[in-house]
Amino acid sequence: PNCILLSSLGLAARTNPTMAPSPRAMRSLRPLYSLFLLIGAANAAADTLVHTECPSDTNYTRGGVFQANLDALLSSLPAATSVASGFAQNATGAASDKAYGLAQCRADVSASDCRTCLDGSVRDAATKCPGQKTSMLIYDNCLLRYSNSSFFGAADTSSMLGLCNTGNVTQPELFRTQLGALMSNLTRRAAYSSPRMFAAGAADITSITKVYGMAQCTRDLAGDDCNRCLAGPVSSILTACDGKQGGQSIARSCSIRYEVNLFYNAQAAEAAMSPPPPPPPAVNGSDQSGPAGRAENDDATAKIALFVSIPVAVVLLVLLTVALYLCKRKNKKPHEHVQISNYDSEDGTDMGSSESLLYHLSTLRAATDNFSEENKLGEGGFGPVYKGVLRDGQEIAVKRLSKTSQQGLVEMRNEVVLVAKLQHKNLVRLLGCCIQEEEMLLVYEFLPNRSLDKILFGWHLAPSFRSPTVISS
Repeated sequence: PNCILLSSLGLAARTNPTMAPSPRAMRSLRPLYSLFLLIGAANAAADTLVHTECPSDTNYTRGGVFQANLDALLSSLPAATSVASGFAQNATGAASDKAYGLAQCRADVSASDCRTCLDGSVRDAATKCPGQKTSMLIYDNCLLRYSNSSFFGAADTSSMLGLCNTGNVTQPELFRTQLGALMSNLTRRAAYSSPRMFAAGAADITSITKVYGMAQCTRDLAGDDCNRCLAGPVSSILTACDGKQGGQSIARSCSIRYEVNLFYNAQAAEAAMSPPPPPPPAVNGSDQSGPAGRAENDDATAKIALFVSIPVAVVLLVLLTVALYLCKRKNKKPHEHVQISNYDSEDGTDMGSSESLLYHLSTLRAATDNFSEENKLGEGGFGPVYKGVLRDGQEIAVKRLSKTSQQGLVEMRNEVVLVAKLQHKNLVRLLGCCIQEEEMLLVYEFLPNRSLDKILFGWHLAPSFRSPTVISS
């Protein structure tokens, strides 16, 4: 009645310009206007039943198991909802007799008003929907829904109710534009940024006129489902209530409303749309919020320990692998030398002094281009001889023991010891040797065009190499 009275006063002023009040008269009407707002706010706080849905084809047997489960469910939902920020869902029983229930209060309603509204909805359910397995009761401040099958998390976008204010707006085009932008903004905020899936706000029509809007989804929905659910009521109300001062559209999972007068608690609505405060800090390294808080703290500690231990383990494994590789490589070279350095001759002469004559097989392969035919100088009883160039540019001659040669390790040792001890201008100088894998190699200095034949007889021969074994014989 108050809304109709306010709308009638506005309509009279708009339809008859001579009746339009002067500014002084408007100032004198401010106390009356404030009174109307208080009356409207009081009515908004009342638990007015807006809609009841009781399908007649879902009866249950009185006194049966389902009724016991439903009674237990309905007795617990009001208290659970009022202490849980205005929303609770639960299920009791098992199998076909299980009862599912959901209760939610408007986010700007206090906990005590929420409890009062839901207690009344439970009493109304027993009288307005007796014996029904599926029912839904919607009030200004709360809603109650229950069923014998689960509906949690499923957006029901079918519109159940639409209401329009009887008063008309004075500037329909401007009002339509501002209202559309307001409801679009509230829809996105309720779906994606409000912790209670609730949004309320206002838009300016003129300097003294506003339009107030509200959007809300049941909090069992995901953000996209909430946005999709609200899209239908917004579209229908903007069409059905075009040019009207207020309208309301209700679906099972969401609802919207707008009015030219403030119909919600603005301060409580702003708090409901704000993110929840952070949890209290731990005291002396422990969480004082009880067993649940300690359990969460233990989980966080376990996650941190896991994130730290895995990289440390990987780094240690890599370091261990590198260390083993280096140790193996370091121990490899002495093992390669043991065949010569620990071998004693029959006359007591060892080759410990020849340790510095050792070459690595890879060095000689690189110097001779892997013993290529282009670098071959000749071939004797010991095996072929190759020309090579070391990394520092020194030219060498490498004698390679043939696989078919009868000369073995003893003969090679004798030659190394003999040539290492002998110094003569007509003897090619031994630089070193290599015994690695299955190769036995002797490394001599390379004398281009300086063979023994040329020195003794002056023959003009191609670069050649004469074995110190031949000279000594």
